[in-house]
Amino acid sequence: MKAYADRFAGRTAVITGGASGLGKASAARIVAEGGRVLLWDRDAAALSAAQEETGAAGICALDVSDFSAVSDAAARSAELLGGQIDVLICSAGITGATAPVHEYPVESWRAVFDVNVNGLFYCNRAILPLMLEKGYGRIVNVASVAGKEGNPNASAYSASKAAVIGLTKSLGKELAGKGVIANALTPATFESPILQQLPQSQVDYMRSKIPMGRLGHVAESAAMVCFMASEECSFTTAATFDTSGGRTTF
Repeated sequence: MKAYADRFAGRTAVITGGASGLGKASAARIVAEGGRVLLWDRDAAALSAAQEETGAAGICALDVSDFSAVSDAAARSAELLGGQIDVLICSAGITGATAPVHEYPVESWRAVFDVNVNGLFYCNRAILPLMLEKGYGRIVNVASVAGKEGNPNASAYSASKAAVIGLTKSLGKELAGKGVIANALTPATFESPILQQLPQSQVDYMRSKIPMGRLGHVAESAAMVCFMASEECSFTTAATFDTSGGRTTF
């Protein structure tokens, strides 16, 4: 194994949702540990700022719910990274509306699944062949404790993250023995710009469910992501890694 300081030396990564939150924090850490990173996000202005802040090698503005755009971005990213993408971290996501199921806006439901499930699948599907060709890869799909336990008034988000867990478990089993490892992260709520999409009452509810009595810090989940994305994570696949402050019960 490489020393901690150069854990990602010679490795390349694509990170979706890379302009803010967990994506940006993970990018900064991978760059600091010797890796080259491309940031994907739909917010072009925030991407430019994130590139300067993290030292990422490049950026790509796109909507991950557009498979054609994802396929094109994967090809361009591989070229920019010298023909290899060793790590894929899928952290792009939206919360959707806060409403009970019987009142949930249909368009919001579709939008959540387009980004959180379809978009994540598109990214996995587009980049995975590059990893299989090289015989090495690490895929980190960001789910949520909501995908395990469900949050009231957040059915679309909870269901979408449950789908991410199921997809990742299937994928990890498909890839076992092929040099490519796929796992999901299931954090409880942590401080992130995505919380701006929620009413304060929903944030307060989620905090109340965490036994540690606080929200997580983005650096705590980024540390777990970077382990999952590294060569050190070599014998665990099709699994979920929790950063939940004690909330997760299974």
